[in-house]
Amino acid sequence: MNASAIRRSVAAALLSGIVLANPARAEDTIDIASMTFRTGPYAATGTPLANGQRDYMLMLNERDGGINGIRLNYSECETGAGVDKGVECYDKTSASLVVQPGASAVALEVLPKAAADKRPLLVPGYGFSAMSAGKVFPWAFNPPVTYWDGASMMLKSIANGDLDSLRGKKIVLLHLEGAYGQEPEQLLQEYADTFGFTLLPILVGVKEMQHQAEQWQRIKTEQPDFVLLWGWGAMNAGALSEAAKTGFPMDKLVGIWWSGSDADLKAAGEEAKGYRLLSWNQPAPEAQAVQDIRKYVVAADKSPTAPDEVDGLLYQRGVLISMFSVEAVKAAQEHFDTRLVNAEQVRWGFENLKLDDDALALVGVDGMIAPFATSCADHSGRGSAWMLQWNGARFVRASDALSADPEMISPLVDAEAANYAQAHAPWPANDDCKM
Repeated sequence: MNASAIRRSVAAALLSGIVLANPARAEDTIDIASMTFRTGPYAATGTPLANGQRDYMLMLNERDGGINGIRLNYSECETGAGVDKGVECYDKTSASLVVQPGASAVALEVLPKAAADKRPLLVPGYGFSAMSAGKVFPWAFNPPVTYWDGASMMLKSIANGDLDSLRGKKIVLLHLEGAYGQEPEQLLQEYADTFGFTLLPILVGVKEMQHQAEQWQRIKTEQPDFVLLWGWGAMNAGALSEAAKTGFPMDKLVGIWWSGSDADLKAAGEEAKGYRLLSWNQPAPEAQAVQDIRKYVVAADKSPTAPDEVDGLLYQRGVLISMFSVEAVKAAQEHFDTRLVNAEQVRWGFENLKLDDDALALVGVDGMIAPFATSCADHSGRGSAWMLQWNGARFVRASDALSADPEMISPLVDAEAANYAQAHAPWPANDDCKM
């Protein structure tokens, strides 16, 4: 039996198990909204990401009639990645079963509100790394990996698995100002102190994103062994352009997963050849979910997405982000024996995501993401990521699946989660969850 047949069989079995427990009316829907940033300086990242999120939801409605017979009512609220707009969108989308803030700064702002309102906050691969501590943040989820996981993997990759080999070296952290850019610095400094290398943070202001001549002149003067790029939106194209101008070796420039869109790299072309990007997803054009989006959505003119965008890295990451919400809803439906789940039940679903190889194949995203599982204590799942490399025309995989170093990360997670709870006391932690 092929994967498509298996999916239909399992879906039918699940549907038959809960249809009598909660008969649906024609007007019943599952409401899921996303805060998008299709406008502003980060639009190069936000647009393909939002397209992938939307099209996955459209595909499920067209192919399956929604989730177990309940259609998805998916909507967007545009923030431009601005905090004020993000708070407005939080309030406007109160019917949504999931809060998807889209940006780290927005996530930090609405985190206390979502906890008080008991609404699941989904911040996949971004936000505040310590949100992974489920006991302290029962309503926040950041699968499949955190920024601290990413920083750990980047160091392990450039060191070829031997962190002692970094001793005496100089590593620049070229980062955007604000919460997102500052997030890795604490962990990277811990690594620098432990393994004897020099960490040199260099800040890029929001108004400097496209023009980084000053920062790259300093990099040229410092002559670091590696530059870790913690960029976003327009900053990425600016960094790639300046790196090429200064003659910095592209294979020594390594970005976190938001530091490279297909559009940015295609514009740079051969000049960016060798650039490496750590990513928790990888392009998989033959994945069944991607093929079904092509068939039921793009080719059927249900979406304005261009056909060649569907294979893009950020577009497919958007597909996976929507998949996380859908799988949490499905887990909640099955566990609570109801098709019309509420936010608290969906929180349980996020806490019990079991996406092993078989589950990923069943959903049709095998090859796009590595297996992971969340729990009450671990809301990220501590998944894996790959190092991708730009070959002048596209990203290709340049490593096996990489894992982070829990011995370095876990103490920081516990400490920062405790600090946050103390600073926001009384904080609604989950005392029943075992760390």
